[in-house]
Amino acid sequence: MTQFLIDNMAPLMFVALVFFLLFGYPVAFALAANGLIFAFIGIELGLLTPALLQALPERVFGIMRNDTLLAIPFFTFMGLILERSGMAEDLLDTIGQLFGPLRGGLAYAVIFVGALLAATTGVVAASVISMGLISLPIMLRYGYDRKLASGVIAASGTLAQIIPPSLVLIVMADQLGRSVGDMYAGALIPGLILSALYAGYVFMVTIIFPKAAPALPMEARSLRGMQLLIRVLVSLVPPLVLIFLVLGTIFIGVATPTEGGAMGAAGAMILALMKRKLDWSLMRQAMDSTAKLSAFVIFILIGSTVFGLTFRAVNGDLWVEHLLTSLPGGQLGFLIVVNIMVFLLAFFLDFFELAFIVVPLLGPAAEKLGIDLIWFGVLLGVNMQTSFMHPPFGFALFYLRSVAPVADYIDKITGKLTPRVTTGQIYWGAVPFVCIQIIMVGLVIAFPEMVTGMLDRGTGVDPNTIQIELQSDPTIEEKADDAEDTPPSFGEPDADPDTEEEEETKAD
Repeated sequence: MTQFLIDNMAPLMFVALVFFLLFGYPVAFALAANGLIFAFIGIELGLLTPALLQALPERVFGIMRNDTLLAIPFFTFMGLILERSGMAEDLLDTIGQLFGPLRGGLAYAVIFVGALLAATTGVVAASVISMGLISLPIMLRYGYDRKLASGVIAASGTLAQIIPPSLVLIVMADQLGRSVGDMYAGALIPGLILSALYAGYVFMVTIIFPKAAPALPMEARSLRGMQLLIRVLVSLVPPLVLIFLVLGTIFIGVATPTEGGAMGAAGAMILALMKRKLDWSLMRQAMDSTAKLSAFVIFILIGSTVFGLTFRAVNGDLWVEHLLTSLPGGQLGFLIVVNIMVFLLAFFLDFFELAFIVVPLLGPAAEKLGIDLIWFGVLLGVNMQTSFMHPPFGFALFYLRSVAPVADYIDKITGKLTPRVTTGQIYWGAVPFVCIQIIMVGLVIAFPEMVTGMLDRGTGVDPNTIQIELQSDPTIEEKADDAEDTPPSFGEPDADPDTEEEEETKAD
């Protein structure tokens, strides 16, 4: 039995972690407890030494002084301030008026605003709740299909997962040991293409089922002509300036992601102040939520560090690497298996949990197979985005359920009885968009240039492979050979110290 434990410590440790998670234990404590329990078992069996645990304080301190992770509270605070300052409401109202004459115009507006909010807030909950509170009643008022309306709002809110400044991309870059700026640059085009695919699906629905997404009636379009143009410019300019302040400075290399997040937080406060929405109550709510989310991330990271320390000590990383690199099909086989595994795990685990538990195990195997880790991180980010949309555990669906009407109600504008939105309608509405995200995973695999094309590869030379070869001049070599064969014929020979002493003695 003892030998069995020693030989299979890594797989047993992984199975124990899955057992803890399936029983509903908090992820951070499940990771830390699992790591400590198996560390003590390994020490008792003589497989590990007690000195191993002395590395824990330094690792925890390393997490606390990691400057990259500072971007998480900055971007979270920025998103919460913007969400509570009414920017989403102004955008949805204005863009809804702009797209109103089109069938499915409100759905297009939700997708457009969802992408814009993703590029400013980076927080899924803020985007989904904002658009659910503002757009869903309007879409129901004008006869939109409930499944389509629910699916569009939930899916557009999850664009904050992949479009920079996404929080998960920060964590992904940290876990894979790559630049956050490169991860942001690589994820930009896939995020925009995913938004276009959502819009394409809405267009197909309006062609096949015109009544599912009607155009706004004339009386609902209160803005026209120059008045509409001015309103669009006034509503779009502040968020676009904020996007450049945050992402533009990062992409052109003026600011680090942490500095960009700090500027974004300051810019969000300025926008809220301009709208006269910045007060102590707003600041306190934003700071409370930011502190909770930051503590949540740090505790999971500390737990994963404890788990990782023991897991690597029992050669678990080598076990996982050998298991994944020996899959048939090489790189393609590895990518297919990994993406299926992440897709299935996303039913049960949040994207932070996936990033802290699964990604550190997959990264070394991907690098050994010659896979670009920036591209691999973006691919996993697109896949992990489905964790928000999976029925019945998707967090975006829970957020939308919390703001969708649970009972029939009288619409304030039309005075008509409006049926409620059922949980089943929300779930079925999410299914087509989950399929679109799976298609996007396939597109990223088939066309890696959409990620790598945005990266600055510099000279493309790996400094570790540089070799310096010195070529000697043949004429110099010939002269050197002649010099060795011929004794020197110029100057006085070097004097021997012993001979000089003898001559001085004789002279005395």
